[in-house]
Amino acid sequence: MSRTLRQAAAGRRVGADAPDARATTVAGSRDDGAVADPDAYDDGFLGIPVPLPRPVDGRAVRELTYPRFTVLLEPERRLAVMTGVNIDGSSLLDLPRTGDWELDPRVPAAEQAGPAVYASNDLDRGHLVRRRDPGWGTPAQARRATEATFVYPNAAPQASGFNQSKELWLGLEDHVLAFADATDERVSVFTAPVLADDDPPYRGIRVPRRFVKVGAWATADGVLAAAGFVLDQSQLIDLSQGVLVVPQLGAFRTFQVPIADIEEIARIDLGPLVAADVLPEDAPADGTTVREEDAWRPLRAPEDVFLG
Repeated sequence: MSRTLRQAAAGRRVGADAPDARATTVAGSRDDGAVADPDAYDDGFLGIPVPLPRPVDGRAVRELTYPRFTVLLEPERRLAVMTGVNIDGSSLLDLPRTGDWELDPRVPAAEQAGPAVYASNDLDRGHLVRRRDPGWGTPAQARRATEATFVYPNAAPQASGFNQSKELWLGLEDHVLAFADATDERVSVFTAPVLADDDPPYRGIRVPRRFVKVGAWATADGVLAAAGFVLDQSQLIDLSQGVLVVPQLGAFRTFQVPIADIEEIARIDLGPLVAADVLPEDAPADGTTVREEDAWRPLRAPEDVFLG
């Protein structure tokens, strides 16, 4: 067990004073007067209040805090319904990869999509909060934070094999950080699988077909700005024969989409991020609320991203 998770387990036994101890079951809302936890997502990190997005239906989730990020785990689906991380690009460190995937000892193993889901198939344990994202500050702080990302509540099954679309998805935070350079490169990023009711069942879970990501930053004028993205792996996942099949010619599809669309398809309250969207607002032609893929902005390279 890693040092970070060992501390978390000890904190659960002795109380909430340990830095990684909080693992509570909460509904979809939070008291606005709550004091920021230094070992968790900080909603005041940008100098503008940005609450951690939560399910719109108030379903119970496990709130798991780690150094500089928080995971909201949905026990029934055994996957995260939302993650939030604070990134200080001005002090990011490029550390060697260390850490091993582990269950979080603060919640029952039956509520986590653990190693059995990923054994002997073409599924990757896809980081939701990227390993590098919380890795800033002193070397000790950065290493503790990056190793904490190797926990199963921070993973979701993704089809293996890197191609241009998936590489673009993994680099979106870097692209937003570069754009936000004038504001000291502080960005908050929210990433989650879309937990749809019709996701295909597999080994006791349902494999999500889409992932969403929203990056938020403060402009030089102190105004909140945000951009939203969707990764679609539907063409790569085929469970119709009861086994996992990944078509070799399939492709990840990455889109920049209105944040209001993400809010609806993921059933997540994105609060001020919707109004902060930098993507020009175009009403769907048929009068519906969600524009969906035929009107989303496909991305093939970082230069295709619109950040205002």
